[in-house]
Amino acid sequence: MRLATLPPNNGDSFPQVPRSSPQIHPHHGLSPPAAPSPPAPHQPALLVFSGGTAFNGVVEELKRLTIRVAHVLPVSDDGGSTAEIVRVLGGPAVGDIRSRCLRLSDESTCEAVAVKRLLGHRLPLDSLQAKLEWYEIVEGDHLLWTGVSKPYRETIRAFLVYFQNQILQRSSEAFCFKNGSIGNFFFAGARIFFQSLDAAIFLFSRVSHIPTESLVLPVITTNDRLTLGCELWDGTVIRGQNEISHPANSQIDTVIKCGSLIPSLPSRIKRVFYLSSEGNNLLHEVFPNVNPMVLEQLRKVDCIIYAMGSLFTSVCPSLVLHGVGEIISSRSCLKVLMLNGSHDRETAGLSASGFVTAITDALNHTHGNPLKHLNNLPDAYVNALLVPKDGEVTVDIDCLATQGIFHVVTVDSVFEDKVGRIFDPASLIHALSDLIHDYRRTHDDVT
Repeated sequence: MRLATLPPNNGDSFPQVPRSSPQIHPHHGLSPPAAPSPPAPHQPALLVFSGGTAFNGVVEELKRLTIRVAHVLPVSDDGGSTAEIVRVLGGPAVGDIRSRCLRLSDESTCEAVAVKRLLGHRLPLDSLQAKLEWYEIVEGDHLLWTGVSKPYRETIRAFLVYFQNQILQRSSEAFCFKNGSIGNFFFAGARIFFQSLDAAIFLFSRVSHIPTESLVLPVITTNDRLTLGCELWDGTVIRGQNEISHPANSQIDTVIKCGSLIPSLPSRIKRVFYLSSEGNNLLHEVFPNVNPMVLEQLRKVDCIIYAMGSLFTSVCPSLVLHGVGEIISSRSCLKVLMLNGSHDRETAGLSASGFVTAITDALNHTHGNPLKHLNNLPDAYVNALLVPKDGEVTVDIDCLATQGIFHVVTVDSVFEDKVGRIFDPASLIHALSDLIHDYRRTHDDVT
């Protein structure tokens, strides 16, 4: 059974892409699944709510503690090549998911490194150069294919071809390839072919040899086009994740979420919510269902983590969905907030207790659908706080105590120019390990 291939190009124009769909045979392109080996009994099971950037820096270090991690990620990113894919082909955004999958990808063999390099590659910023390089990649002639064996080459290339075919079928929408992510294109091709984001993640995970115990879970699995919105305390409504977090500035070439270059919000954020334009092109608030796999993992993990990063556009989009707060509040387990080391546009002036309040309000649906309101106290959702040393965010111990949070641990930090003060990865994972072991010991003593 053949995978879709491209005819050779004569150099004058892009070849006609076949309309045949990728075909995956159980023994062609992907090796049969190996029986998962049970994880070591001392490895804790974690669930992490995060975006696709800030927590990436500690993913490698986290493997020293455990590989039993469910990474829950939003699908509302509307920047970069993700935005271009959503604009032309629709569907949920895959940028954050692709980013985390790449961080979890295997690097133990030369081929694994080659596959990771290919799927992690970005095209040039110049539109013409980007299109030419994309043609070279999708035709299979680019040097990035070096080191990728034929079965994997044909599997990956088949979905890149399918992605290109989908673009050509939408000739009224000119696609811009500049700064495009090959991994995003592969993801989009697989998602459209399978009509399932979960299936696309499974395929990407198999191609990249992500450990079976490490799960990458989109918080929403719909194929609809979703946009994140927020309401400020002064009544202002902002539409689009980038507009909330780091609005475009022609003088800024790279994404910078902190510092004076980003204009302040006119008021603090009250709530975030989802918008959809499916069917009528008018943005309207919707209430999508949470991915059932997220709820399943929440019921059984040993530790729930709210990771550092963009509080309202990376973490809260996963918390406002119905069912998440209900399960977290029912669990007797460690629930850790990793506090940001620097303020950004979303959290300017917010204290540590303010972060906890924002998480509590999101999980309680305090400012959302009145029929879904919960009345849980903050300590039902957060019972430990990890704080980067010398961070900008005020740690108001007395206010945290009134919220029922008494376990506050200071962790070594480092400073990076573009993001500010962040956790030292090794120190963060060491502190998290101590928290988990202390909680286990205390819990065992009580029981």
